[in-house]
This record gives sequence, C-alpha cells and structure tokens, in this order.
Amino acid sequence: MSDLSWWSLLSVTATFLLAGLVKGVTGMGLPTVAMGLLGAIMSPVAAAALLIVPSFVTNVWQLLSGPSFAALIRRLWPMMAGIVVGTVAGSSILAHGQIRWTTVALGAALIAYAGFTLLSRQLSVPARLEPWLSPAIGLATGLVTGGTGVFVIPAVPYLQALGLRKDDLIQALGLSFTVSTMALAIGLGSRGALQLDGLALSALAIAPALLGMWLGQALRHRVSPVTFRRWFLICLLLLGIELALRPFL
Repeated sequence: MSDLSWWSLLSVTATFLLAGLVKGVTGMGLPTVAMGLLGAIMSPVAAAALLIVPSFVTNVWQLLSGPSFAALIRRLWPMMAGIVVGTVAGSSILAHGQIRWTTVALGAALIAYAGFTLLSRQLSVPARLEPWLSPAIGLATGLVTGGTGVFVIPAVPYLQALGLRKDDLIQALGLSFTVSTMALAIGLGSRGALQLDGLALSALAIAPALLGMWLGQALRHRVSPVTFRRWFLICLLLLGIELALRPFL
C-alpha cells in the first residue's frame, strides 16, 4: 500500500466519504460502496484490506446504538457462526485468487445485491425454518464475503425477511457486518494479506467515513431516503456490471 499515489489517496478519501454518506442516509452500504469503488482502482484484496478498520468502527457504532443486543445475539448466533466459518474459509479466494476473477466475482456480488433489492418484494421466513436457515445463510454470506469483500448477500435480504422491528433490524445488520468484518480480518491476516501500512491507511479512512455518516444523517432530513436508496442501487448495479465485464473488455 505504501506505493499509493496522491491521486489514489484522494480517491480513497473520497470513496469513504461517499460510502459514509450513503450509510448515514440509508443505515447501510458503507462496505458495499467502498468495495465497489475501490475495486475500480485497485485489486479486490487490497480494497478489502482498506475496508477493515472503518467498516469495523462504523458498524460497532451501529451495533451498540440499538436496544436489543443480547436478544439478537441469542437469536442470531447460528448465523454469526456460519459467517465466521464461511468468511475465514472463503478468504483464501480473495487472498490468493487471480485479480481477474475476483474482480468479476465482486461485480457479480454487487449486481446480485442491487438487482435483488430493486426488483424483489418483501420476503418472509417462517419461524420453524429459522433454526435451519440461519446457519446456512451465515455460511453462504461468509463465502461471498471471503471471496469478494461484500457483506450483504444473502444476509441483508434474510434479516429483512425475519420481521424484525426497524431498530432491531438496524442493530442486526450492524451485528452481521461487524462479525463479517472481524472474520474477514482474521481470514486475510492468517493468509498474509493484511500489511501494517495497509492497516494504517485503513485507520486513516475512519475520519472521512465518519464525516460522511454525519453528512448523510443531516441529509436524511432533506431528501427522501427511498428515492436516494433507489438511485444508490441503480448506480451500484451499473458499477457491478462494469466490474464484472472489465476483464473481458
């Protein structure tokens, strides 16, 4: 990471400012936006390494701000365990895979998330299936996280389908993203893909991410979150298509 140019440093700062703004308005999206934009200027594994610290800080903030931490842990621990196992196992793809195919996988993950969210209706998970689905969804989410650095598929649609109250859903998303971030750090670190200078630059990204979140929270009262989220997903879809096609152009 030490060979990053000033232009690259400016791009990283702008990326986390924008990613934080999206998270401030919509309550989510920082890792997804950051991975998508950083994946356009560096390898996915380098982008994932930069994501670790600001993602951890902002998601812990979101996790601890909710009212039901203990209850959510008791309910969702099988999913969280699956995320850890899948992410640590899948991180070998991100750490040692060819840049061409990890870029395609990153683009495909962005397309899947944006397309599903834009087109689908609200799903519902019957209570009797939750004990079986939670670990499976966690494992699938972990494999996608380990292979692409994107935390949201299929965790976000699944959590939204559990019928949680709004505050509990936001806290559950914070829990899922926090566990994903820590598991990704463990997976990449165990494979030598996290370097000290990269973590230092990742720590510096906290400031623009938090500033973006503050601006987003202020903007939330001035714009329609639904309209903002729709255009955010459209842009994410286009970015995913570009990344998925780039190695073949």
